Amino acid sequence: NIPFTVGGGIRSIDDVRAIIDAGADKISLNSAAVKNPALISGIAEEFGKQCVVIAVDVKKQEENWEVFINSGKTPTSLDALGWCRKCQLLGAGEILLTSMNQDGTGNGFALDITARVAGALTIPVIASGGAGSVADFVSLFRNSNASAALAAGIFHYNRISLTELKQALKIEGISIR
Repeated sequence: NIPFTVGGGIRSIDDVRAIIDAGADKISLNSAAVKNPALISGIAEEFGKQCVVIAVDVKKQEENWEVFINSGKTPTSLDALGWCRKCQLLGAGEILLTSMNQDGTGNGFALDITARVAGALTIPVIASGGAGSVADFVSLFRNSNASAALAAGIFHYNRISLTELKQALKIEGISIR
């Protein structure tokens, strides 16, 4: 049983209803949540917090982590940690935190912001951006309270198989499904 999450173009509760009725378990919001934070609460009230994943694209600007929208093209001036806290208060059930600085690099996850966000929230935080090796996953789970990790390129380009990663994490004593 894998929860199916759909994101992109969701702007209303009616959009969410259509997606859930079509078989999705969860929805993911980014730009729409920033533009209309009340949408988070509305969806959580209608469908439950477990249905609401807020995708937060962040980029380190000097010493601050800023939230971006519109596929990472538009800065918002929102502080990443502050926005994640607000999303939790509004009813988000999970945060998908993507470091734009790390995404696609294969140089490891952004442990500093991930640890800060995951340490400050009580809802699951999924780290995204930067996975390049088994060591990156081990470091993430040992040095942050991230609940999960999202990775793509490492698997698409056959740097490691999912089976190999799961076996390696198990050997390291990191709990997996």
